[in-house]
Amino acid sequence: MFDSLTRFNDVLLDFNRDMWGYISLGYFRQIAVAGEVGSSTMPHKVNPIDFENSEGNLGVATAMFQHMARKLAVSRYQRDLSDSTVLRTIGTGFAHTMVAIASTEKGLSRVQPNQERLAADLDANWEVLGEPVQTVMRRYGVAEPYEKLKALTRGKRVDAAAMRAFVESLRGEGVPGEAIDAMLKLTPGSYTGKAEELARRV
Repeated sequence: MFDSLTRFNDVLLDFNRDMWGYISLGYFRQIAVAGEVGSSTMPHKVNPIDFENSEGNLGVATAMFQHMARKLAVSRYQRDLSDSTVLRTIGTGFAHTMVAIASTEKGLSRVQPNQERLAADLDANWEVLGEPVQTVMRRYGVAEPYEKLKALTRGKRVDAAAMRAFVESLRGEGVPGEAIDAMLKLTPGSYTGKAEELARRV
């Protein structure tokens, strides 16, 4: 049970750190609360304190659960009474976990996607369209699709003009005009592949 709780806490801790990072990148905005204290040096800043609090509580809880999982399975000659001290802290580990879950839920209730920042980031990364373009190239038997897109995109920033010029070049590779036109309409923000379908799988 303690090992299972540790795994759950590790996943939630990782989620908290990701949310902290997404807030730092501007992908999420935090809703300001009137009267709340901000950064000690930057009054305008809204700190992701709920995710930070959850992370701290999860660290304490996991340390306790890991110790219990190792400690309580062992008793020297079946006469070791040191387990009684450890058993008294089981509730403390659960309490820190419950506080952490509540903090994460509170943090999530105070964030909203920053649509403008997300759109700008996508528009700066046209190389993500390498996936659908490669799929179409394979469908119509274009030679070495992976290698051609690798030469175009690997380690480089590709803008709209460069990606569309590459797509246009496929007219001479046997890709039908309607497929070319469909690819030319794609943008990093409009292409999601099978993401929606996969996300809805139970």
